Amino acid sequence: MAGLGTGVFVAALVVTLVAGFVKGAVGFAMPMILVSAFAIFLPKELALAGLILPTLVTNISQAFRQGTGPAKETALTYRRFLIATVICIAVSAPFADLIPRSAYLLLLGVPITAFAALQLMGRSLAIKLHHRARAEWALGVVGGLYGGISGIWGPPLLVLLLSTGADKVTAIRAQGVVFLIGAVALLLSHLGTGLANAQTLAFSAALCLPALAGLYAGYAIQDRLDQQRFRRWTQALLVLTGLNMVRQALV
Repeated sequence: MAGLGTGVFVAALVVTLVAGFVKGAVGFAMPMILVSAFAIFLPKELALAGLILPTLVTNISQAFRQGTGPAKETALTYRRFLIATVICIAVSAPFADLIPRSAYLLLLGVPITAFAALQLMGRSLAIKLHHRARAEWALGVVGGLYGGISGIWGPPLLVLLLSTGADKVTAIRAQGVVFLIGAVALLLSHLGTGLANAQTLAFSAALCLPALAGLYAGYAIQDRLDQQRFRRWTQALLVLTGLNMVRQALV
């Protein structure tokens, strides 16, 4: 599969299963886990292409878990973030091979770690309501620019959701809707750049089954989490993710 040895391919399946479980439990982190883990044993181009289809199919499930009506309402609510993200993914995707991997990991990891750590320490970083529109546009731009080159555009959305105090169900559905539309944009962009081709997409398709298996196992955990524990888990996972990005940028 994509010229990989059996051991490497099995490792990719296991990593995807774990990433799917985490996403099912807290609604995000699949691309971040896949990118950071795949970087250890896969070429950068294959690591990015590999996450495209698992991200797409798991977000279809997450976005529409409560039905099409709530999904449409959520898309309308976060339309500014969505528009900015999709446009900026298309803008940045052609530069995926030109941006040093250490640079985007460091530039994303440091602010995400700082934000989530401050939240864990009880600091209020809520966005004032009259600034929300501007915050959505700005965070969507950041997410889209990083998303096109790295496949990761979730942290800026999580910053927005945590800052505005979204409840668990709304936050998870919003992540599913935004990540789904972003995943479609990423796929289309890299079909254009050539990074998504018959060979890399075959590898990506093979990862969909463990991704979905992990996702549905994670749903069982998600349904048992109350609002406070969900928020703390989200903050803690963001800290760990950010620190791992910084570690990878510096090694």
